Amino acid sequence: MVLQQLQDLLAGIYDLPMQYKVYDFLFTERDRLPRTVRDSNTDEQLLVLDEGGAAAVGLFLDPRLLDRLAVANPLEALHAGNLADYWTALEGVSHFIYLAWNAGHDRGVSLLELELQAEIDKYVTSWWLLREQDPARYPAELHRLLFERARVDLRLAGGRCELYREANQYAARFCRRLERQLSAQAAGGRRETLAELRRFYRLSRERKMTHIQRNG
Repeated sequence: MVLQQLQDLLAGIYDLPMQYKVYDFLFTERDRLPRTVRDSNTDEQLLVLDEGGAAAVGLFLDPRLLDRLAVANPLEALHAGNLADYWTALEGVSHFIYLAWNAGHDRGVSLLELELQAEIDKYVTSWWLLREQDPARYPAELHRLLFERARVDLRLAGGRCELYREANQYAARFCRRLERQLSAQAAGGRRETLAELRRFYRLSRERKMTHIQRNG
C-alpha cells in the first residue's frame, strides 16, 4: 500500500501516466540480490538485467523497512522517526518510475540521472507532505537535513562516491532555488513550481545540468 501511495504521489507531481505498478516488480528476498550487492547490506536496490536483449527490472526493499513503514505510514504523518525509511523507499520508487518513464519514451538513463532525480524527489515530496500535514509550518530545515548533512555510505557506494556527491550537489542547487520559489509563493500557490518540475523531469541529462548551472 505505501509503495503504491508513493508511486501515485510522484506520478501526480510530474503528471506521469504509468502503466506499470511498482508492486509487480518488488521483491524482498535478499538472497536474490547479486552477491556484491547483498554483502553491502543495502535496504534498497533497483536491478536492471539484460535478458536476451530485453531489460528485466526488479526493485528490492528490505522487508523490515516495509514493516516499519506499514506501522508508521509517512503519508499519514512524516516525522523524524520514519524519515530515513521514507527516503529509502521513496528512492527506490523514484528510480523505478524514472527508468520506466524513460524506457517508455525509448530513452536511455544514466546512474547520475537516476540519483539526481531521486534526490530532487525526496525534497519535493517531503516538502509536499510536511506542508499538507501541518499547513502552518514551513519545513525550513528540510534542505539542510537532506543535502548539507548528507554523507555517502562507502559500503553502499561501490566505488561511485563522486557520482553520488555530484548528484547530491546538483540536486541541492536545484532544490535551493525551489525552496526560494516556494517560500515566496502565496499559500497553496504551487502551479509555477509544478510546471518547472514537470519540464525539468523531461529534459535530457545534458540539458538538466545546463539548467541547474544557469539557474541554480
